[in-house]
Amino acid sequence: MATIYEQIYQFKISLNDIEPSIWRCIEVQANYSFWDLHVAIQDSMGWLDCHLHEFNIMNPTTGEKESIGIPDENSGFSASLKISPGWETKIADYFSEKTKQALYTYDFGDSWEHTVQLEKILPREAGIKYPRCIDGKRACPPEDCGSIPGYERLIEIMQNPGDEEYESMLDWLGFHYDPEAFTTKIRFSNPKTRLKNLSA
Repeated sequence: MATIYEQIYQFKISLNDIEPSIWRCIEVQANYSFWDLHVAIQDSMGWLDCHLHEFNIMNPTTGEKESIGIPDENSGFSASLKISPGWETKIADYFSEKTKQALYTYDFGDSWEHTVQLEKILPREAGIKYPRCIDGKRACPPEDCGSIPGYERLIEIMQNPGDEEYESMLDWLGFHYDPEAFTTKIRFSNPKTRLKNLSA
C-alpha cells in the first residue's frame, strides 16, 4: 500500500457565488499540512496572502465540524469554533474518500469563500514537481475590491471606458486587470518560508 509520501491529492478549488466560475485544479503531496495547502491555493488562485484565512471541514473521527487556519480568537470566521493551527494539521487526517470537501474562506472582510473538493488520490509521478496547477478558468478578483458586489461593479466599469469611474478605477488597480486571464504556469511559494514571514 502506498504511503502518503507516495500519494498526490488532486483538488478543485472553486470561488463561490461568481459566474462565470473562477476555479483551479491543483495537485499537492498527501503529506501536506493545511498551511501548505493554503499557500498552494493562494498561489494558484492569484491571491496575495495579505489577509487571514480559515478552512472549515468535518473531522472524520468525531463527525464534528472543525476550523483550521491561523489561531486568532478575535478574527476567526467561525467564532464558535476553536481554530487549529494549519501548520500542525495534516490534510491526510481529514480529506479522504469519505470526507471530500471543505470550505476555505480568505479575507474575513471581503469574505471570499472557496469550495475545496478532493477529486482524486493519485500515485506520485516520477519527474513531476509538486504542487502543480493542471487546469482552471479566469482570474481571481483583485484584493480588497469589496467582495462580490465590488468585483461585479469593477467588471462593469472596466468594460465601459466611458464610465465616470473608469480612470479612477484604473489608478486604484495600478495594473491592467483581465478577468479572463489564466495560466497553469504558477510559481508556487515555499510554505516554510511563508510561515517564517508570518511569525516575523
